[in-house]
Amino acid sequence: MRYGAMNFPIVPILDEIETFAGLGFDYLELTMDHPEAHYSTVSANQAAITKALRRHDMGIVCHLPTFVSPADLTDSIRRASVTEMKRSLSVATDMGARKVVLHPPMIGGMGAYVPEKAMGYAYDFLSEILSQSETLGVTICLENMMPRNNFGVEPPELETIFNTFPSLKFTLDTGHANLNDNGQNRLQELVRRFVNRVGHVHLSDNRGVYDDHFRLGNGNIDFPSLANVLVEAGYDDTVTFEVFDRNRQMLVESREFWCKLVD
Repeated sequence: MRYGAMNFPIVPILDEIETFAGLGFDYLELTMDHPEAHYSTVSANQAAITKALRRHDMGIVCHLPTFVSPADLTDSIRRASVTEMKRSLSVATDMGARKVVLHPPMIGGMGAYVPEKAMGYAYDFLSEILSQSETLGVTICLENMMPRNNFGVEPPELETIFNTFPSLKFTLDTGHANLNDNGQNRLQELVRRFVNRVGHVHLSDNRGVYDDHFRLGNGNIDFPSLANVLVEAGYDDTVTFEVFDRNRQMLVESREFWCKLVD
């Protein structure tokens, strides 16, 4: 497996590359959000970012913007969000990313009261972004979301999405899967249904209430079982540690924790 870490968008990207390279990570997962990692900033600093990655022999996976609303009921907001996503995807491809993580659109605001309409917009967006990705030759890995997203959360609805869009791959996020699970074993069900579609993995721990992004082993997620299933399925691709701690050594400890399970 290849191991990466995600930048904190308030920190300059070049600083994050130096930090992660010093910690021995194989790639940067670049989340393309303001203020330091918006696509416009990434594009303006593309040469320097690419040079730094090459100097450290690091790869790149890009994560399209989180704080946009491509299923919003308001047409101008929705279209602006779709434009942000599409421009980010183009810049990600220019940066050399061949794998891009995508959050399913959130069904929020008044959309929660007319979910069929909002989900129609969500499907329209997925169709549009996938059409662009196929033209650019980049793989979209759709991430399972936390329950408050109201879309792309539970295994049955994700199965419908994947059946509708066969070219989509799956980003398995352990933290999101564990939230408000109420004993339903959502993580285990996601792995059971989609293990052969997994194209990327996000690892972090929590206790099932908040998306804490703890160091692996500091919450209640069953990582040994997950590791066994992924290894048995032959998964040997990218794994990003989403451990958001001021002490970046927690990233290294999480990687060591995981490596003991899969080696």
